[in-house]
Order: sequence, then structure tokens, then C-alpha cells
Amino acid sequence: MPPRRFALGRTEDAVHPDAMRAVLSEFIATALFVFAAEGSVLSLGKLYKDASTPGGLVVVAIAHALALAVAVSVAYNVSGGHVNPAVTLGALVGGRISLIRALFYWAAQLLGAVVAALLLLLATGGMRPVGFAVASGVSDWHAVLLEMVMTFGLVYTVYATAIDPKRGNLGTIAPLAIGFILGANILAGGPFDGAAMNPARAFGPALIGWRWKSHWVYWVGPFLGSALAGLVYEFLLIPAEPPRTHQPLTPEDY
Repeated sequence: MPPRRFALGRTEDAVHPDAMRAVLSEFIATALFVFAAEGSVLSLGKLYKDASTPGGLVVVAIAHALALAVAVSVAYNVSGGHVNPAVTLGALVGGRISLIRALFYWAAQLLGAVVAALLLLLATGGMRPVGFAVASGVSDWHAVLLEMVMTFGLVYTVYATAIDPKRGNLGTIAPLAIGFILGANILAGGPFDGAAMNPARAFGPALIGWRWKSHWVYWVGPFLGSALAGLVYEFLLIPAEPPRTHQPLTPEDY
């Protein structure tokens, strides 16, 4: 494998056709994910006055899992299928993406989430996006810890199934594995803080629905968890390239 390195990147790389296609792919994939995910929450609110039921939680978890699996799949071959600023940060701290590329990914992901939330507002006749909120009796710092742990699991799964160069055939089920861990985490943390694990997923509905209470939780927790997962997997679980040793010249080298 190539040696690990942290690259700033060049500004001209941002306008390279491959980079532009990757950024567009992140924008579209994130918009698809947020539209389906937030839409599932709005649909429950349309069907039932109180959607905070066990059945509603399962429906939302399944919708998020399926939507993320599809979003990762459609972007995987073009951009890597991050669909999440936290995943991009995990790849950045592991040296798998340059800072310039990460900045453009973040902009595309946030814009995609905002466009999706705006489309939902228009398509539902003005239903205000719900977004995320910390439940009564749960402190913001407890929510930060919860988001950190859940996002660690999400990004760790991304590394194990989509980034690890020794993943082999496991890469074919990466989108499903990533979607499944998201859905499982929603079942575990949804009643406490909504289980975002994705700053873009939280930002789009918060901006369009103008719900900012405790919004910082959904940035700090996921970013801490993703950075830790990237460092742990990249530097503790992926073997480093062995140092090159001097090899004697062969006749072919002359």
C-alpha cells in the first residue's frame, strides 16, 4: 500500500474533471439520502400525530438504513460514497483524502442536504422539517458522547468495508454494512437525541426548518467520533508500509 501522508492538495485539483464529478456525486447522493431520511420522519408525522412510538422508530431506522445504502452505492465508484462530512473527516485524518478535496466534499454534502430539505418543504405543502433534538432529560454533553460513540461505529465500518485495502470481496457489501450500522444506531440512540451521526443530515433540516436548539451537538459529537475512528483504524489496524531496504543491482538495472 502507498505510504500514509496528509496532503493539503492543490487548488487546481479542485477544477479537475474527476474532482468535479466526485463533488457532484457527493451533492446528489447526500440530497437523495436526506430527502428519503427526513421524508420518512415527515411521513410518520403526516400519518400519526405522535410518531414517537416503537413502531415509528423502527420505520425511521429502516428508511435511513436503506437510503444510506443506496446513496453510498450510487456515489461509491465516483467519490467513494462519503455522503457525510464526518466520514470525510475520518478519511482526511487517515490521509486518504486531501484537505482541498475534503473542503469541497463538505460544501457539496451540506448543500445537498439543504436542497433536499427545501424540496421536502415545497413538496409537502409547507411541512416544516423536523431535524434532530436532544430528548428531555438528556443533557447536551450526554448527547455529544452518544453521537461520538455512534459515529465512531459508523466510520469504523466505513473503514473496514470500503477503505481498508485488504477488504477484498467485503467491499461489495460495504453500502449494506454502512446502512445497517446506521439503522442499528438509530434504534439505539434515536430516543435520546435522534441519532444523526451526520452533520449534513442535521444541518439541512435545521436550516430550512429553523430549529437550532443544541445543533452544535450534531457537529462536535460526530466529528470527534469520526476522527477517532479514522486514527484508530488507519494507524492501528492497517499495516504500515515496511521501510524500503537497499537492493543490490541486477544486470537488468544497468
